[in-house]
Amino acid sequence: MSTTNPSTAQAPAKANSKSRVVVASLVGTSIEFYDFYVYATAAVLVFPRLFFPNAEGATALLSSFAVFGVAFIARPLGSIIFGHFGDKVGRKGTLVASLLTMGIATFLIGCLPTAEMSGWSFWAPALLVVMRFAQGLALGGEWSGAALLATENAPANKRAVWGTFPQLGAPIGFILANGLFLILSINLDNEQFDSWGWRVPFLASAVMVIIGLYVRMKLVETPAFQKAVDSGEVSKLPLGRVFRFSWRAMIAGTFIMLATYVLFYLMTTFTLSYGTAAKTEEAARAAAEKAGKIFDPESFAPGLGYARNDFLIMLIVGVVFFGIFTMVSGPLAEKFGRRKTLLAVTGAIFLFGFSFAPLFDGGTAGVMTLLIIGFTLMGLTFGPMGAMLPELFPTNVRYTGSAIAYNVSSILGAAVAPFIAVALWQAADGSPWLVGIYLSSMAVLTLIALFVTRETRDVDYENNSSETVKAS
Repeated sequence: MSTTNPSTAQAPAKANSKSRVVVASLVGTSIEFYDFYVYATAAVLVFPRLFFPNAEGATALLSSFAVFGVAFIARPLGSIIFGHFGDKVGRKGTLVASLLTMGIATFLIGCLPTAEMSGWSFWAPALLVVMRFAQGLALGGEWSGAALLATENAPANKRAVWGTFPQLGAPIGFILANGLFLILSINLDNEQFDSWGWRVPFLASAVMVIIGLYVRMKLVETPAFQKAVDSGEVSKLPLGRVFRFSWRAMIAGTFIMLATYVLFYLMTTFTLSYGTAAKTEEAARAAAEKAGKIFDPESFAPGLGYARNDFLIMLIVGVVFFGIFTMVSGPLAEKFGRRKTLLAVTGAIFLFGFSFAPLFDGGTAGVMTLLIIGFTLMGLTFGPMGAMLPELFPTNVRYTGSAIAYNVSSILGAAVAPFIAVALWQAADGSPWLVGIYLSSMAVLTLIALFVTRETRDVDYENNSSETVKAS
């Protein structure tokens, strides 16, 4: 009897335990997002001065954000590369490769010369672009693999709950990255921080990458992928298959993620820029003179005038709500369904956009309220994505399909969001009301995508061949 059913006898030994899945998906995405946020914070705080010293004011900030956006351009390419191997070779090895790529690129950013060093005025920003591109490639393959690791190991009726494990990596990574920046900026003066302090978070990522690699090397393949291997259903060319049979799901998934991406990067990158920008032209002129720069009144847009450390603390408090409501969203999406939950939350995001200007004008209490509400909504919309996007696709193209949808949305939502927000901020003479309208507009597009998508909670995850997007 035992020789005729060896797979049954070996299954328990080969299964990933819950604790291993939690740690591997959570630790990996925490490291990935830590690496990503380290750059996002530096893009606001120091990179405009260190890598674009000849640009002034908002122009330098926009140049820094342009490099920030390079990673989002790379992410769809990363989703194709890592998605191909994730669907053809397996989830485990692909996740190890994505983490290693991100870790090396982030570490090397911490070693780069700056543009003010002799002979590096061109090569320093060019190398920054290359490293940023590598970060984008890695993150293009990371999220989907982590989401599949969690959801393909989840027990019945728990996919949305388990799908929040990798999603928690976003707030955890944010807190780690900005907490370390905060500690450094408190203990170092401006000259020390600009000279070498900004490098520490990038170099420190090496320690966390080693820990993440150790955890992921102990994984075994997910049951869903192993079933596809055993039944001979692994696709030879996942990219061609997903475009042929699941193109509707890719388009729907892209726009389902759109409001989430725009909300997140407005709540982090834009609010930090707006919150720490000089409140008056006189203050901006004085800051430029102190830094030895020429003040450009044409590029000046007034902000809230908060000290960098004070606003980072406010952001970290807000992100705590992000983490809490990411966990809350899993049971909600399991009980009410992914679609109904996201429809309600996206409707709230639409209304939230109209509160931007009133809350920003409400002093510290108003700004803190805006951050708490925004990050609460972020947790409620981001949490269910770990289950819903993968559920749109069958096993043999799930890595590729969910990765492409997730990362194309990153271009439409996140890559341009900081740039558009700064432009709207300037166009409105320092008021953020147009930025809020921008967020509400993106929420409308997400609502449309959700309306044309069927509920995915009850799909057969190991044999999902049903059409989840309504045909027009």
